This record gives sequence, C-alpha cells and structure tokens, in this order.
Amino acid sequence: MKIDNLRGSIVAIVTPFKENGDIDFETYDSLIEWHIEQGTDGLVVCGTTGETPALSEDEDAMMIERTVKKVNGRIPVIAGTGSNSTKDCIKYSTTAKKAGVDALLVVAPYYNKPSDKGMYQHFSGVAKAVDLPIILYNVPGRTGSCISAKLAIRLANDHKNIVAVKEAGGSMSVFAELLANRPEGFKVYSGDDFLATSANLLGADGCISVIANLIPKDFHELMVSSLDGDVRKSKSLFFKYKALMEHMFAESNPLPVKTALALMGKVNETFRLPLCTMEDDTRKALENELKTLGLI
Repeated sequence: MKIDNLRGSIVAIVTPFKENGDIDFETYDSLIEWHIEQGTDGLVVCGTTGETPALSEDEDAMMIERTVKKVNGRIPVIAGTGSNSTKDCIKYSTTAKKAGVDALLVVAPYYNKPSDKGMYQHFSGVAKAVDLPIILYNVPGRTGSCISAKLAIRLANDHKNIVAVKEAGGSMSVFAELLANRPEGFKVYSGDDFLATSANLLGADGCISVIANLIPKDFHELMVSSLDGDVRKSKSLFFKYKALMEHMFAESNPLPVKTALALMGKVNETFRLPLCTMEDDTRKALENELKTLGLI
C-alpha cells in the first residue's frame, strides 16, 4: 500500500507480553483488529512505544511479519528499523522490506551523537540501500542527537524515498520551519500528541501517536477535524483528552500507555526490564483520569 496520501492518526502500537515475558501475539492480533475497526489510519510496529529496545532481532522480525500478515493491506504498515549503526539499520530495513511493510520509520542514530555530516551520510546510505519510503524520526530527548529542520529538508530534496518526518522535538517553531520549507509531497507528522492538533492547523499531516493506543476512534476524529481546519471540533476533542495526554508522559513512554491498556483490559501489565510497573501515585492518577473519561 502506498503511503503518499497517508494522513491522520497513525498508532505507534504497543507490544503486549504474557505474564512470563513472552510476546502475546494473540492479544496483539486483537489490538490490530480494534484499531482498524476504530478508524486508525496507519500503524507503526517496533517503535519506541513497542518497547523495541527490549526485543531481540528475531522478535523484531516476527512482530513486523505478523503485523503485515494481520493487517493484510487494510491500512499502511510502517516498521521502526532505526539503529545507531548504519550497517545494522540497513539490515533491519532490508528484513522489513522482505516482510512487506509499506514504509520505514528511521530514528536519528542514538548515543554516538553524529554530526550533521554524519547524520546526512547515515540517512543517505539507508535511502540508497533500501527502496522503500522512509520517514525520518527526530526525538532528541531519547536519542541525544537532532535531525534539524534544515537537514530533514535537505535529505528530502536529495532522496525521493525520504518522504516524511516524525517530529518529536517539542517545538512549534520547528514545525513551522518544516512546513514553510518542505518540498512538495513531503509529509510532516507530529510525534507529540499534545502538539499534533496545533501542527495540523498549520498544515502538518497528522500524528504518529501514543494516545491513539487508548482512544483510536476519537484520536482519529481529532486528527481529521484539525486537518480539515475545524477549530471548534478540534478544540473540543483536544481539551477532552488534554489531561490524558499529559498522563501519557508522567513516566517514560510506554509505561503509562501500556498501564492504561491493562486497566482497560486490553493487555497484561507486563514490561521487560529495565522498564517496570509505574509508581503508585502516578498509576493512581492515571487510573482516576481513565475513570473520569469512562474508559474504565
């Protein structure tokens, strides 16, 4: 499925585990069906929210293959294939391509903190090696490195298959720079649920979302209304879920979203170390908000 026209709510889906720590593929299948029924526009597998750093390479490949087969072309499937090694990123991306994904989400190389020159060569190397649409992923709070708006636009102009950016730096000024200078057809997705509505009203294309795991129908409607410029409906939905968005980052993602799904009866409240269950106070506050919204 082509992602040329992909806009709206793209869920960064969680990876459910059984109580013994194994991947719960049956529950995962149910989550996919729920998202498709609720109107989610696209799906990212093996992203940050999917606890990818705790998955083995084989598990990562299994998750991607399972997702493609289960979705079966109904919505676009995007695989997170980033690495701080260009060689490994190409390997993971090639595996994902063989599995049949529609696009790749490639995070900025983390920990080794490359210069802009090194960052450019990294993404160029991946783009040349793997003939699939690539979404750049800028999340400096996690990676310790930054894909500047200027660099993202340069990469988009130089490589036809670098088609979008997921911007999660927390700055509206970066969105404004991207939207003012992007080449034709280049998509800008928010990686921040809280800023997505405002970014869409400026001309962005939707959100690769955490909170969509919990409210797929309403978050889809929030994205559609803001993309359509319906300020009244956008404001109503945004303020309804504002507090829940804030709870999603009361502790490190994906702890709150996965805890919320467990409270909703969708998954087990199981993480892989070093991630663990939430602190009692933040968990209780999240539970209270879910009750207020009628989600539990």
